[in-house]
Amino acid sequence: MGQGQKKRILVVDDSAVMRSLLRSVIATDATLEIAGTAQDGESALRLIETLRPDLVLLDVEMPVMDGLQTLREMRGRNLRPPVIMCSALTQRGARVTIESLASGAADYVAKPSSQLGPAIAIQNLAHDLIPKIHALTTKSNVVVLPVAQSVMPGAHAKPQAITAVPTVVVVGISTGGPAALDLMLPALPANFPLPVLIVQHMPELFTHLLAERLRNRCRLDVHEAIEGEPVKTGVIYIARGNWHMQLEPARPKRSEMMAFIRLTQGAQENHCRPAADVLFRTAAAIYGAGVLGVVMTGMGSDGLAGARVIRQKGGTVLAQDQATSSVWGMPGAVAQAGVAQKVVPLNSMADEIIRLANQSRQVENKQGRLVV
Repeated sequence: MGQGQKKRILVVDDSAVMRSLLRSVIATDATLEIAGTAQDGESALRLIETLRPDLVLLDVEMPVMDGLQTLREMRGRNLRPPVIMCSALTQRGARVTIESLASGAADYVAKPSSQLGPAIAIQNLAHDLIPKIHALTTKSNVVVLPVAQSVMPGAHAKPQAITAVPTVVVVGISTGGPAALDLMLPALPANFPLPVLIVQHMPELFTHLLAERLRNRCRLDVHEAIEGEPVKTGVIYIARGNWHMQLEPARPKRSEMMAFIRLTQGAQENHCRPAADVLFRTAAAIYGAGVLGVVMTGMGSDGLAGARVIRQKGGTVLAQDQATSSVWGMPGAVAQAGVAQKVVPLNSMADEIIRLANQSRQVENKQGRLVV
């Protein structure tokens, strides 16, 4: 797309009201234009092949072919524009949206309530949708997950030596996250020796379903974090939507449990709740050099401040590379600030985490005791 050329958006929704609303939202930005509209998935597939839009806004529930089926058919035909799902905030809508995100949709927006007037609905939807369109249609950020490519030259500093032995893994992730987690987490073995705590930017309705889906895909126990529960080895905790997940020290500290989980509704950080920064800095306060922080695909810079705290405490920070990130915002901020010791492609991230985690097992074997 040449400089000054408008980004072309295909709108797919069976509701004439919603198509009209999305037209009005797109019209609020002079750099965007409607490439076309479709009422169902079959029509959308034909238009994608002929119009080659820069991005597709895809309704979750439609007759003939719903959003998830359409997305899978797009991937089967090698049609690769980024896709933002438009979902009603219902249990069914959220479940299909999670499946769509895990199947390659880059992001989603919630349809506005029918009780809102048109002007407020347009304003609210534009506030949520327009930044996502720009992030996903910026040339350097448009990729298909998973991809095995190295980082662009000059995108980050040279890898730094990693000497700390990790005792806990903390992950911050946002746009493109469900698909990335769907690849990374099932690769962790059943005897993985560390706890894993994940902040994925999502509403409360979605995080429970994400954890449920990942539990069926992984060899480790995966669940949405619960207030007051202990942080245990070999468990993956997903932060609850709209609640910060922070760690507090166990008292007295025991070798088998150093921390427990607190869920709070404190002020948003980086416009987010949950925020990766909250998790990262509270983990660093307890585990010190034992924190392995992983910053993955997502808009914005959540995780950067927390990653700095991890490094100050002697811990380790990894960032996902640009080539395999849907949006190289969060990991890019960490990499370009020189905070990440290593920048890793998505399809190598699990192997790198396992390699580092096995150092803790080696220490455990030498000392004859559990170190987490």
